[in-house]
Amino acid sequence: MNNIFKFLFDKDTWQELKESLTKNKLRTFITMIGVWWGVLLLIGLLGSAKGIENKFSVQFGDYATNSVFIWGQSTSKPFKGYQEGRFPRLKFSHLEKIKNQVKGIKFLLPRNARDAQVLKGVQYGSFTVSGDFPLLDKIQKKNLLNGRFINQSDIDGIKKVVVISDDVYKQLFDVNQDAVGEFIRINEIGYKVIGVFKQGDFDFGGQLHIPFSTFQKVYNQGDNIGWITVTGEDGYNIRQIESDVKLVLKNLNFVHPDDDRAFGSFNLGELFDRFEGFLMGMQFLTWFVGIATLIAGVFAIGNILLITVKERTKEIGIRRAIGATPFEIKRQIVLESVFLTIIAGIFGIITGGWILMAMDKAFGSGPDSILINASVPIFVVFVAVIILVIFGSLIGLIPANRATSIKPIDALREE
Repeated sequence: MNNIFKFLFDKDTWQELKESLTKNKLRTFITMIGVWWGVLLLIGLLGSAKGIENKFSVQFGDYATNSVFIWGQSTSKPFKGYQEGRFPRLKFSHLEKIKNQVKGIKFLLPRNARDAQVLKGVQYGSFTVSGDFPLLDKIQKKNLLNGRFINQSDIDGIKKVVVISDDVYKQLFDVNQDAVGEFIRINEIGYKVIGVFKQGDFDFGGQLHIPFSTFQKVYNQGDNIGWITVTGEDGYNIRQIESDVKLVLKNLNFVHPDDDRAFGSFNLGELFDRFEGFLMGMQFLTWFVGIATLIAGVFAIGNILLITVKERTKEIGIRRAIGATPFEIKRQIVLESVFLTIIAGIFGIITGGWILMAMDKAFGSGPDSILINASVPIFVVFVAVIILVIFGSLIGLIPANRATSIKPIDALREE
């Protein structure tokens, strides 16, 4: 171990390294390009994949992803005297039966929505208003900018209060005006604004939320509901829960068990699983392509060093003749290989970092951002450097063994 440290800190070692690499600068530069490109590609692809993953997390981060949305459509098969083409209804009274008959349900949320004309003074607009329970804030966490969300008191009191999105606020209110406490008219009925929220990319529902009880009364919905949001407990398959809930609804509405058109659905859990699978596949492909390119670059260094060793045959022969051991010759050649690999790798890491910063600045801001915070963890960079050292050492052994296989007397005869 002491000999290794002495070798690394020996001035002659680095002087010889410098002379060897600067003898043909263009060749040394071209040799390093392969490793530089491999590291750059690895950092760039991993950072891009992370940026896409972050974008996905932001879009779905506020939602209970193990959820499914179910609504009534039209029947496609006759059943028990009922003709096809009926429109089965979802009713509030169905909820208790669903809870009792389907296992694994964590949250079961009824919802209703419709388009509405909204007015504030002389400002107006067309938006979607939905009737909701406080439970919505647990399934789909609202990013409140001001005020509060609907609470149980609003439900029990059938209060005319509303939570509005930032888009509604921008259209109806002046800049920096406090909307909380103000009144707006929704389809000619006055509501007090109690909160403002930032609407997300996947905000299922409306831009205005009023108490579910108020919605049912104002729009004369009685027991009818528009759709239900079902969130599964951890460890339960949301696809199975979806199938079980639909079967219960079919029985309650006298719908044929094999009628797949009677109830529509959107399975957020299934979409989330598919996207996670896509991300895993993308990361695997990124590592595969990056490391394959890296190996190709390192092999290029090995090939160039083989050429260099052939050119230095006489020099190696002289060193062997004056007492240099095969181990010392190998050590010097491997050092050259590792040095070239690490220097090229460091430049690749730096360039990759610059590219990720440029990508983040160009594509990582605004509502239409493709990726967010494209970056690579320090741990990954550390692993990349370790891989470079290992590959550089292994590939350096090829020209090193070639150098020590030459007999000193034969080397001295080389011109």
